[in-house]
Amino acid sequence: MKAVILAGGLGTRLSEETTTRPKPMVEIGGKPILWHILKMYAHHGVNDFVICCGYKGYVIKEYFANYFLHMSDVTFDMRSNRMEVHHKRAEPWNVTLVDTGDDSMTGGRLQRVARYVRDEEAFCFTYGDGVGDIDISATIDFHRSHGKAATVTATFPPGRFGALDIQGGQVRSFQEKPKGDGAMINGGFFVLSPKVLPYIKDDATIWEQEPLMQLAADGELMAYEHHGFWQPMDTLRDKHLLEDLWAKGRAPWKMWD
Repeated sequence: MKAVILAGGLGTRLSEETTTRPKPMVEIGGKPILWHILKMYAHHGVNDFVICCGYKGYVIKEYFANYFLHMSDVTFDMRSNRMEVHHKRAEPWNVTLVDTGDDSMTGGRLQRVARYVRDEEAFCFTYGDGVGDIDISATIDFHRSHGKAATVTATFPPGRFGALDIQGGQVRSFQEKPKGDGAMINGGFFVLSPKVLPYIKDDATIWEQEPLMQLAADGELMAYEHHGFWQPMDTLRDKHLLEDLWAKGRAPWKMWD
């Protein structure tokens, strides 16, 4: 199965990091968050990726062009201009990088890579800036079981502030960072049939608006509920949270060895 990953947005809310690189290339533990997402999928046997590039897409292309070199132990014989590889730690990935335009919206980017997934029974689709301990195999099995056109992983948004229950000026209870207001949200990690492609009009189509709304209205959108860890990297604060979890060896999304 293939996985399509959105990696072309501007990442304006993380401008401290994205002036020189696209947001999926911002690093967690010395590796781009895009690498973490690919590792998550690979853990579940998905090793064929289509990456939708846009803003500073050349950075992503250069990263994968040099990936083998970066992950290997090598000796350079400068006199004879020769390189000897001693030990390689490359991944069994097939990565297709597609320029989907600087200004395309999320739906437009998916439409731009339609030729790579049109003949698939189903394919995965997600954002290049979020991680979690998602059971991707279970989302695929769930999608195949219901036979509808689209599956979205529904999750709870991470809480940002402690909640106070105040009565008469006295704090009756305190809950550290409760998960939103109780409603589940779109956590990405879709599994889609190519039947969703006609729902996208053009480059200006926002996947989360007309296509998903119409799929829901047509009874073609199902939700796989995820009750574990999920965290997008929207801000510098989010990046620091993920960095801290990784540094302490407590990253829930690291399910690989």
